[in-house]
Amino acid sequence: MKKVFTLTLALVLSAVVLTNALAADAKVEKVTDADKFSHPDSSQWDDLIAKDLSNTQGGGGVWKWEPDGTLTSTRDVILWTKDTYGNATIDLEFKLDKDTNGGVIVYASDIKKNWPANCVEIQVADDRGKWQKQPRSWQCAAAFGHLGAKFGPNGETLVKKPGEWNRMTITCEGKNITAALNGYVVTRLDMSKWTSAKKNPDGSGIPGWLSKPKAELPIKGVIGLQGKHGPAPVWYRNLKIKAKK
Repeated sequence: MKKVFTLTLALVLSAVVLTNALAADAKVEKVTDADKFSHPDSSQWDDLIAKDLSNTQGGGGVWKWEPDGTLTSTRDVILWTKDTYGNATIDLEFKLDKDTNGGVIVYASDIKKNWPANCVEIQVADDRGKWQKQPRSWQCAAAFGHLGAKFGPNGETLVKKPGEWNRMTITCEGKNITAALNGYVVTRLDMSKWTSAKKNPDGSGIPGWLSKPKAELPIKGVIGLQGKHGPAPVWYRNLKIKAKK
């Protein structure tokens, strides 16, 4: 009887786990053929970050170009552009380390006092590491704290393993910001829908430090790269921008 009970309990628990997994999977928004994206030939675009860093501010002396043409930092310090951008497309490649947590920051209008509340951050993160346990809006290519990125066609993360290069294209057009990752548009943020600083349109909570509704923010600002977070660095290369008039 004990063996039968144990077997029955195991089957029930297995069914519960499977049901929960399917339920969770049902909530996952996946890319479709309509989301397929051809990253642009940006080789003739302007450099987002000059080789001598002359078009940047901040950075704290911790950002540098490596001999192999990659840009990285040794501490969690943001490197900002000097120029302000409105409508623009940013095209870049990034490589993660285990548990990397960084970001590409656009429309930053106040970098002196409270930059997190005065910008939109497109997350750069190792979704295969500890960040997979966080909300989707904390994972790679998400509009941080506000809108999670879609998963791949089979429900998998689209970001590659640490040590492999990823391609990301971010397009800013007024209050509409899109992020494409490795061949798919995964995030489409319409800032005008974010009228609260406490709740996202889907009812999920917004981190307290993002204390201004996105609908109220300027649609221009400087661009930033978030540096090494904790022990995990991030590397960038082929950072290009095409500003729209």
